Amino acid sequence: MTQNVSLLTLSLVATAAIVAERFTAVAGVPATAAGNTLGVAKSSAAIGEVYPVEVVGTAIVTAGAAIAKGAAIEVGTAGKAITKASGVTVARALQAATADGDRIEVLLIPN
Repeated sequence: MTQNVSLLTLSLVATAAIVAERFTAVAGVPATAAGNTLGVAKSSAAIGEVYPVEVVGTAIVTAGAAIAKGAAIEVGTAGKAITKASGVTVARALQAATADGDRIEVLLIPN
């Protein structure tokens, strides 16, 4: 079961195309691989559109590869979640992902 408990959702204006359930940066763009993130986009947005970002709590995010439950998460390609290697820890996996494209619940970690 995939759910989420958002404690703080902020609105951003997209300055690039945004895909729902991917990590996003404070500038309104997809988060860069291994970098910092503001949170997870709750919906997709075109340039100039306002979109909600889950910042505190749990969020549903798209995995970029297999991820073990409990693993530390960093941003991968296209803002997807991957197991932390050398990037910034942005979340903790509350569910396992078996493949690229799986949707999992993560606990967001301020960074």
